[in-house]
Amino acid sequence: MSRTTVGLVDYGVGNHASVSHVLHDAGFRVRVAADAQGLDACDVLLLPGVGAFPAAMAQLRDTGLDAYLRDAAQAGRPLLGICLGMQLLAQESFEQGQTRGLGILPGRVVPLDEAPWHIGWNTLECVGDDPAFRQSEGESFYFNHSFKMVDAGACVTAQARLPQPVTAAVRLGRVAGLQFHPEKSQSAGTRLLHTLIMELAHA
Repeated sequence: MSRTTVGLVDYGVGNHASVSHVLHDAGFRVRVAADAQGLDACDVLLLPGVGAFPAAMAQLRDTGLDAYLRDAAQAGRPLLGICLGMQLLAQESFEQGQTRGLGILPGRVVPLDEAPWHIGWNTLECVGDDPAFRQSEGESFYFNHSFKMVDAGACVTAQARLPQPVTAAVRLGRVAGLQFHPEKSQSAGTRLLHTLIMELAHA
């Protein structure tokens, strides 16, 4: 079993219980923490998220975790965002107006124009040669979002189709994001989480 500890960033937005469960299934230790002291003890940081971008960013600012995550990424610490957590890594969002994001990855968050809502199972298509996603190409993962990341450039590592391609995953060095919910994607989600987190931890 892996000795890697994943720190779930607790900022009042996110489904920690289900994410913790799948991380345990993938063989990781899990620590839910809301401050630097708790998160500093973790090997990989995981930013979950559900709900609206502006409210989530406000929570991160109010807790000081926005600056903590920026500093962590700049220092080369592994960081993974899931669903809204991935979108928060971007430069800005246009959900309910314009809101600055964490600015850790390039890209903007805009409403879907391929469909009013992307909910349910969709197949992952690789973009590039990232091995974590190449092993999952053709498998189905669970999506639930009405906004998408655009202008992420070479950071895009996987996409789904609606039928036009929509960014499904991004990665830049030791920072990555998943638009879909691996914790709701059964064995495919568990496998991908294990591979991706181990790659981030040892990159």
